[in-house]
Amino acid sequence: MAASLADQGVSVTGTDVRERNVPEGVEFIVDDVTNPDRSVYASAEAIYALRLPPELQGPTAALAASVEVPLYFTTLGGDPVVIEAEPQTIQEGTLFVHRPDSAGPRSQ
Repeated sequence: MAASLADQGVSVTGTDVRERNVPEGVEFIVDDVTNPDRSVYASAEAIYALRLPPELQGPTAALAASVEVPLYFTTLGGDPVVIEAEPQTIQEGTLFVHRPDSAGPRSQ
């Protein structure tokens, strides 16, 4: 996804808690979504997370809300979605969309 966007001229920044290799044309910054440097995300138009585990969905949604952008994410296998998110079927499976104005954690 990142490489495809970068190839189309979109500015893409990858983040993780540890250094990662990223495709050419993609910037990378070490950051932790549980204690984020919001300046990293200030100019973002969206946040995308691949295989976002349940324990990081809340913090990532809070980060997206704080910079007023939608969160798009996939999960790993049978991991549950624990935040309000709209599922969308895509070729590779399901993409979940959480909008900044969505409710917080799902009520059980």
